[in-house]
Amino acid sequence: MAKTLTNRKLVCAAALTLLAVSGMAQSRQERMVRTPNYELAERFSAKRIGQMVFSTSVRPVWFRNGDKFLYAWKTSDGTQYYIADPKAGKTEPVFDMDKLAMQITEIMRDPFDAKHLPISNISIDPENDGILKFDIKSTKEKTDTTGKATGEKLTYHFRYEIAGKKLTYDTADKKEKYPDWANVSPDGLTGVYMKNSNLFYMDTLNLRKAAEDPKDSTLVEHRITSDGYKDFCYGINNYSGNTETDTTKRVFPSELVWSPDSRHIAVMRWDMAPLKDFWVINSLTQPRPTLETYKYQMPGEPGPKGHLYVFSTSDWTSRQVKINAFKDQDLIMQPDVRTTDDQFDEFYGSRWLGDDNGFYLTRMSRDLKRMDICYVGVDSDSTRTVISERMNTYVESRQTRLLDGGRKMIHWSERNGWANLYLYNADGTLIRNLTEGAYHVDDVLAVNEKEGYVLFRACGKEKGENPYQMHVYRVSLQGGEPKMLDIPDMNIDAIASDDGKYFIANYSRVDYKPASALFDAAGKKVCDLGEADFSLLFAVGYKFPERFKLKAADGITDLYGAIYKPFDFDSTKVYPICDYVYPGPQVEANNISWSRGFTRTDRLAQLGFIVITVGNRGGHPDRSKWYHNYGYGNLRDYGLEDQKYAIQQLGARYSWIDLNRVGIHGHSGGGFMSTAAMLKYPDFFKAAVSCAGNHDNSIYNRWWSEQHHGITEKVEAG
Repeated sequence: MAKTLTNRKLVCAAALTLLAVSGMAQSRQERMVRTPNYELAERFSAKRIGQMVFSTSVRPVWFRNGDKFLYAWKTSDGTQYYIADPKAGKTEPVFDMDKLAMQITEIMRDPFDAKHLPISNISIDPENDGILKFDIKSTKEKTDTTGKATGEKLTYHFRYEIAGKKLTYDTADKKEKYPDWANVSPDGLTGVYMKNSNLFYMDTLNLRKAAEDPKDSTLVEHRITSDGYKDFCYGINNYSGNTETDTTKRVFPSELVWSPDSRHIAVMRWDMAPLKDFWVINSLTQPRPTLETYKYQMPGEPGPKGHLYVFSTSDWTSRQVKINAFKDQDLIMQPDVRTTDDQFDEFYGSRWLGDDNGFYLTRMSRDLKRMDICYVGVDSDSTRTVISERMNTYVESRQTRLLDGGRKMIHWSERNGWANLYLYNADGTLIRNLTEGAYHVDDVLAVNEKEGYVLFRACGKEKGENPYQMHVYRVSLQGGEPKMLDIPDMNIDAIASDDGKYFIANYSRVDYKPASALFDAAGKKVCDLGEADFSLLFAVGYKFPERFKLKAADGITDLYGAIYKPFDFDSTKVYPICDYVYPGPQVEANNISWSRGFTRTDRLAQLGFIVITVGNRGGHPDRSKWYHNYGYGNLRDYGLEDQKYAIQQLGARYSWIDLNRVGIHGHSGGGFMSTAAMLKYPDFFKAAVSCAGNHDNSIYNRWWSEQHHGITEKVEAG
């Protein structure tokens, strides 16, 4: 009898448990969000965001002399233009916008007001720091010499004297000093270009005539070479979409650089014969679609063969330089980072990195595992290797910086597993590490040799911070511990002055609205420059996403991401989750700074999803080399395990995430990952939207596929 009662109690308990579970299940079903909120999503479309949020960063236009710069800042009250004076520690508006709008209305006879003044192409006169130039288009059409309308709107070219506040204008279109197809020497006396696959040049007089009228029949041009042809031309490589068919057209030779004294040029010539043709149909041509053909290199296919020549501009004689070290190698001539010259106001050409006696180039093996920084003397017939980098995955690089009149150089390397800066002598002997730590130096911002320091941007140095957040640091050329100069726990997009005395910090986080400030090289904030106007965005219900940190599937590696909720979020409801992905390896979809581009994630969330972006091993290069190269040799599913595990952790953390309704979405590499997710984990990911996925890397492009997946040379017997 006692046994029967015990069994009856067990049955009742089981029944109550089933009833409770059933009730819980029913309650969860009732709490599930199933109806998309299209109205809320439309409220935050890209178009709408563009009508509510305006300036988010400062892009300076530096004055030629001194440290001042011009910048624009737009809010819901319109655009204002400012001149920042670092020494005075302040900014001042350039214009009285109301007065300027009235003046321009009187001149153009088109009605304008201060909030809707369509200024474009604002710049500082290269010959006079006291004058600003800008354009405004009229509603009136241009007319030709007969008075007939051309169909093109008339543009007014204004000049504004800053001190005297005087406005003048001209409606005649100003011609460029030199034509855009001429690679002009630093002294401005000679312009070299490519035509009919060969090199030609013009002198200053003819260059300026060509800028006025490129069809001028009196133009005098001089031939430099005569052995070039379509698939073996000088100064450009004609593959990857170059479908130019007019061989008589003058072209800017981009793979041509000048010596600082204008006495020599170095030019690459690429033999394209090994590359096969690729075809596309242009369906938009009239009256019928046309077939376009160009050279295209797929993964594993032979590459072009490069040849380097150095010409003397005194008589245009040349010699070929011996450059071959690796099979199927690539060569890049490093340019000088400067864009202006003391004797030449506007430099229209490309100047080599080096001095009058020689220049530097980068030589890379086909498998990208070997890289040499080489020097070529103007009187030498071969390259001299200065610095070598070797890696079993692939080598990456940054622009070399020359110091001390070319006797020293700053070199960027990931040789110890992290990106650091090294100081070398010009002969390739290492002087010292400038940085040495388990963090990622992104690049050099500026070098001040006089005061002996380098400004650079780096991430992952500040412990406890999101390791992707960039900061500006200063380090002595004598080495030592770098000093952070900007704002803690922010992502800093920095722009430095040429001498590194000041830098602009455009700062933000995914959960913090953007702003800009000016700092000096000691880390002192000089002044604020602007703060993004979010008033209209907040007025319609915008809310920031939230940052999170969790573990990768190995249980060790920290992953970082952001979670986007519907703006009408209700924690008592249960939402499906959508993972927005881009797996890398050149970048991850783990949003760090606030951006108008978040409409893809923000708007998707408004439909009734919890949307996340999170990194994965094998993703972003701004962490360790190990993290970045984790997926090397496996581009199929290297990031999926981390993405799945991240979602599971968030589902365990938050009751309002429904792990039975998991979707995934991405574009390009994210499109590939979305499709792969359905094949790898079909029981976990219930739906995928895959856009423009590169699903077969064997027919994708050579550069991305070979770099991140690898390439092996096969030697066939016989």
